[in-house]
Amino acid sequence: MSPEITVTRVVEPGREVPYFVISRADRDLSEPRPTLMYGYGGFRVPIFADYRPGWPAWLAAGGVLVITNLRGGGEYGSAWYEAGRLKNKQNVFDDFIAVAEHLQKTRVTTAAQLAIHGRSNGGLLVGAVMTQRPDLFAVALPGVGVMDLLRFHLFTVGAAWASDFGLPDDPEQFEDLLAYSPLHNLHDGTTYPATLVVTGDHDDRVVPLHSHKFMATLQHAQAGSAPVLTRIEVDTGHGFGKPAAMVASEWADLLAFAAHHTGLVPPEQ
Repeated sequence: MSPEITVTRVVEPGREVPYFVISRADRDLSEPRPTLMYGYGGFRVPIFADYRPGWPAWLAAGGVLVITNLRGGGEYGSAWYEAGRLKNKQNVFDDFIAVAEHLQKTRVTTAAQLAIHGRSNGGLLVGAVMTQRPDLFAVALPGVGVMDLLRFHLFTVGAAWASDFGLPDDPEQFEDLLAYSPLHNLHDGTTYPATLVVTGDHDDRVVPLHSHKFMATLQHAQAGSAPVLTRIEVDTGHGFGKPAAMVASEWADLLAFAAHHTGLVPPEQ
């Protein structure tokens, strides 16, 4: 199996949002396909079309993979980073939403076939966009995400993230944080995507209370029939140094959940 990689840009007045579209070279893309969309958008971290343990299995099954370059990352220098932090943090979510809309407009996928995934700051990204535009996605897979933007600074190393988020103790920054905090923007009676929230019970970076509170509130708010579930890895933390078997098990659950709710069926061998 050889991958086919296309670099695409969403062009809107005053900005471009680059993203990679990756699929098997032998897959017919004339019709929309189940698609897994990944992003991060923060802390000057550059995101490339690189290897992650779950990508080959999704591509082998016939799915499309989309990797986004969002403002707040380190792909295009300091101005790109500054455009996605503090008062500009909403730009990160707007960029991700714009890519999702563009994928559907260009018939790469549909809302019923689109799964989104991110970890840590990327988990915040997934939580924010699924609360702002739940209609755009079939599946949300937030991993070890920062979901409570009003209390993140009170636990372990959370205060260090003020470089990108600001601090809720500042009245002006409080308003900015409240506007996109995933936990505080869930609304009862809303139809949300099928969601699998992933955390580790010993995560000392993004403490698991973020995921637990978000999941419980989402379960209460969910008006649709799509499930809201959590996956808690025992005796593990934020992700670094996890044994290969544990990584494989987590990816198997994530991809199976995404495939089931996007309609991805692996081709017969």
